Amino acid sequence: MDSITAVERTVVPAREARAVRVPQGRRVSVVDLEGGQVGDVFAFAADDVTEHLSASHTRSSTNRLFPAVGERFWTDRRRPILTLVSDTSPGLHDMLIAACDPERYAALGAQPSHASCAGNLRRALASMGLAVPFTPQPVNVFMRIPVDEEGRLDWLPAVSRPGDAITFQAVMDCVFVVSACPQDLVDINGGVPTSLAIDVLPESD
Repeated sequence: MDSITAVERTVVPAREARAVRVPQGRRVSVVDLEGGQVGDVFAFAADDVTEHLSASHTRSSTNRLFPAVGERFWTDRRRPILTLVSDTSPGLHDMLIAACDPERYAALGAQPSHASCAGNLRRALASMGLAVPFTPQPVNVFMRIPVDEEGRLDWLPAVSRPGDAITFQAVMDCVFVVSACPQDLVDINGGVPTSLAIDVLPESD
């Protein structure tokens, strides 16, 4: 079989999600196309999607609140699924906040039809003939949620720039999902959600 030598790009439209399969050893980037856009990243074991990237298990393994280049992300079965290999953004990402869902938007006064990352995840998986009965806590790339000295959180606009990318390497065959977060009632996306891209990178030599 010929090696793959070109980037395989999947555009994730604003307020939507897309899913791709990433073989073990391949690298995959999330690219902020216009700047200032948060992406909810989910990953599932390709052979059993009930096993998923777990932010809480990752925190307990890395002893960090937020991800850092060179560290791994772990599943709910305590197996490594991704490694963070490079980051051209300011490096601000979140592993504390749950994916937005219809109940979150109802509490904020939005219409029932408001898009959510939880709904986006279900639709993206369904496009591949897959489903899970839960919404894992995502890794929220480009999301700026600092923690102050008293333990309080702040919700600040993302400071990623157009073209900034965070790149992972698959430690196992996985299904990789990115939602271009539709949040427009809290100012994490500057009030106007925009598009992201998923780039599955060429095979290494």
